[in-house]
Amino acid sequence: MVFFVGFIGNGLVVCVLVRYHKISNMSDLCILNLALSDLLFLSSLPFWAHYAAISEWTFGNFTCQAVTALYMLGFYGSIFFMILMTVDRYAVIVHTYTCLSFRHRSVRASIALFFFIWALSLGASVPTIISSKVKNNSMNASICTKEYPEGTPWKPFFYIELNIFGFIIPLSVMVFCYSRIIPVLLSIKSQKKYRVVRLMLVLVIVFFLFWTPYNIVIFLKFLQLLGYMQSCEWYQDLSMAMNWVETIAFSHCCLNPIIYAFVGQRFRKLFRKILGEWFPTCCGHCTNFVSKVSERRTTMSSCI
Repeated sequence: MVFFVGFIGNGLVVCVLVRYHKISNMSDLCILNLALSDLLFLSSLPFWAHYAAISEWTFGNFTCQAVTALYMLGFYGSIFFMILMTVDRYAVIVHTYTCLSFRHRSVRASIALFFFIWALSLGASVPTIISSKVKNNSMNASICTKEYPEGTPWKPFFYIELNIFGFIIPLSVMVFCYSRIIPVLLSIKSQKKYRVVRLMLVLVIVFFLFWTPYNIVIFLKFLQLLGYMQSCEWYQDLSMAMNWVETIAFSHCCLNPIIYAFVGQRFRKLFRKILGEWFPTCCGHCTNFVSKVSERRTTMSSCI
């Protein structure tokens, strides 16, 4: 369900941006790259679902590393582009004049920044990609697992990396930036400011609710590597908990298009436009229905 809903939502975001936008501003570029990151991440989920269903990896060693690459690159890309969007909003609203002078310098600087974010995502993913291998377990079944060299700190580093780059840094950036943005917005005389403030609070709250359980379980697994909670009950409970919290965390990919794209009025208009091109008959009936309802309301109001 996460795969289908997320793929449709993020796919529509990419189609609308590529079809109708010139994608010349930082915000649209961030939304496009965020959607692409989510699509990469979501592309790995059917393989993991099949793996979980039959408890055996049947796709070979190369596919194991390729799927892990999609998973990790999409994961870190999504996090880093959310951070970039937050910082961009902070710069636009809090440091308006500095931001305007920077934006007029060069489009190439923005493109270079996005390449840097993708390179950073790849660099954070490389240790996990390299360590992913297919081997046989005690039941002689093939499994796709991460195998780190004995006596090295790579395995605990993997868990700490997830906690720091996947939760602590993005949440800290969001809290800091939006805590500075909201007072500036509240000082502006505009009817829309409260809706924008609510949206920003929703961004932080949704991120916190969806990713906190996952990162708590990741941290508990890190403590297991250090020698704590070594009983069989703890291993079973954490394995069961990981199944639940992963599903909750991965569902955040489905909400990204709604929160970052479809909330905007301009984006909703373009979304309806592209649906009108793809499904002209259905959308034509919907348009006629809406126009008839509006005519009735106008007639009733004039009679009153």
